[in-house]
Amino acid sequence: MILRLLIYPLLALAIAAVALADDTVYRWVDGKGTLHYGDNAHGAARAAPARALPADSSGIADLQMVRNGEATDVYVANRLGGPIELDLSFTAAHNVQSLPSLPLRQVIAANKRVLISRIEASAPGLPSSYAVGLLAMPGDPRAMPDDRTYSLPIDENSDWELGQLFHGGFSHTDEQNLYAVDLIVPVGTPVLAARDGVVMQVMSGFNSAGLNQAQYAERANIIRILHDDGSMAVYAHLQENGALVKVGQRVTVGEQIAFSGNTGYSSGPHLHFCLQVNRGMRLVSVPFRMVGPEGFLPLPGS
Repeated sequence: MILRLLIYPLLALAIAAVALADDTVYRWVDGKGTLHYGDNAHGAARAAPARALPADSSGIADLQMVRNGEATDVYVANRLGGPIELDLSFTAAHNVQSLPSLPLRQVIAANKRVLISRIEASAPGLPSSYAVGLLAMPGDPRAMPDDRTYSLPIDENSDWELGQLFHGGFSHTDEQNLYAVDLIVPVGTPVLAARDGVVMQVMSGFNSAGLNQAQYAERANIIRILHDDGSMAVYAHLQENGALVKVGQRVTVGEQIAFSGNTGYSSGPHLHFCLQVNRGMRLVSVPFRMVGPEGFLPLPGS
């Protein structure tokens, strides 16, 4: 059996924001390539607006700090076509209080901007400072996946073969990918929806692949489709600009959604498919059944 390597983005968002009296935020990248925001300039740091701090590269959410008199309102905008769960907390705090109190977790519906908390000084007139950290994860943790059979996400008459299956020792070992299947197909093979749903997330701007994990682990093009039961199908390693659908679009089983490719941390062209749920700020893959031209695919435990 030929094995194909897959790692796609964790798809969790982590943002740090620092509240400032004059609304000045500085942006800089350290020697390890990590993006920072803070109240002091560091070397080549540049001033950035405090009202809307940028989202992460996978486009999950925006953290927005908006002055409201002597307080600061903390908003989160969900950029996905499905729900996200967020975890907001203080990472530093001096003479401040929040309402509702931090830390807190909350689910935000698709494409909604929500006021999460209001932060103000505990003792007005005295110096105060704080930093907040946001984690965001696709999916509603209350989702209960149906017992459902999935269609093959490619034309059964196309040129394909099975690669890694469930528990594949090469790369299907973490909880996001434990129950995943790799279909080895040439670049440009039409990718079909395996089930009806709504397009939740599209990433299609990457154009290369390789086995350097540091360089390619977060450079796989994907489509995430939300199903009516709250589960989410992930179609990964798609061709650059190969997505044929948009966020928020409803698709039906068998409809073409993309072209396969070879992007991200991968050893060759293939389509990676898995079914995921959010289990309390954790993306977890779950078993599924899939039908091919000769019956059910030999997926262990499905």
